[in-house]
Amino acid sequence: MYIEPFGVEMWMNRYENACRFNLAETCVASLTLDELLQMAGVDDPLAVLRDRPLTYGAITGSDQLRQYIAQLFERQGPENVLVAHGTIGANALVYQALVSAGDSVATVVPTYQQHVSLPESIGATVNQVPLRAEDQYQLDMDALAHAAKGARLISLVNPNNPTGAVLDRAQMEQVIAIASENDAYLLADEVYRGAHQSEDTSPSFVDLYPKAISTGSMSKAFALAGLRLGWIVGPIDVLDAAERHRDYNTISVGMVDDHLATIALGVADQILDRSRDIVRTNHAIVSDWIASQNAVTWVPPKGGTTGLLHYANGGPSYELAEKLLHETGVLLTPGSAIGAEGTLRLGYANHSSILKDGLGPLGEFLARQ
Repeated sequence: MYIEPFGVEMWMNRYENACRFNLAETCVASLTLDELLQMAGVDDPLAVLRDRPLTYGAITGSDQLRQYIAQLFERQGPENVLVAHGTIGANALVYQALVSAGDSVATVVPTYQQHVSLPESIGATVNQVPLRAEDQYQLDMDALAHAAKGARLISLVNPNNPTGAVLDRAQMEQVIAIASENDAYLLADEVYRGAHQSEDTSPSFVDLYPKAISTGSMSKAFALAGLRLGWIVGPIDVLDAAERHRDYNTISVGMVDDHLATIALGVADQILDRSRDIVRTNHAIVSDWIASQNAVTWVPPKGGTTGLLHYANGGPSYELAEKLLHETGVLLTPGSAIGAEGTLRLGYANHSSILKDGLGPLGEFLARQ
């Protein structure tokens, strides 16, 4: 089975550990284990595991973990939750379960490359619906309706990676109407849900449409990517189909990961409050920095942890990003690696000190181009 090389992952694998200022990171500044345990009021996180055999554990996720995940939604119970190996594993399982060769999939782009390359590798036709800077990266519903005609599945990331665009409730209802008209499944990658500029977290598509599936994880908004634990939330028949594929490539997540994720989601509100504080503080830092620049602009993100920098000069984004890294130690993601040539993706939810230290040389570099 042929699949396109994963552009952003190849870039990060090559350069993420070779930079001084990582402004390509898409996770909220990661919690340490000590920070998590202090937040949760836990002294010994392994106490309940010390005399337990380190076997596979609960195959579909422990009962308490699935209960906590369900509580992130309005209308879902633990029976609607299947634990997976990160959002990346969750998305893969959904495509394997629902999409076959010859199917049609409508995908909003730019996006995490999984949502294009995975269904293509299965043999589906992928109709891409572009978000455009001139439209403030707002979704063109007419274009979506056209792309979704006869579709088996519609997929989108909300909040969007890499633009930071967020669908409001009225726009979500329009998307749902399009999906319903075509009797299509709706895959909502909601891994950034909770990292918003506003006080409120967006509703989840899975609470609004019976054929919606939500994927998420402990990584982006929950600042615990090292746990490698995610989930699928949706209709039970979809979970059953996904579980059949999961048996072939996951079996279970690690018992320790499951346990630590359960501790974390027990204080989910505290973690998300921390994440929103970091996102809002750093969004303001970047906005002030951009206002002082002549060589770069952006469409201000409304959610998530990333935004696209539009630069005036410098040529192809890959070469520009490599030159930036070699000359300044600042790492951004080239737009060409994420389907957004002519831009550089900025991850702005790292520690504020790292962000501030990196923006100075970034601005000087772009001014020289």
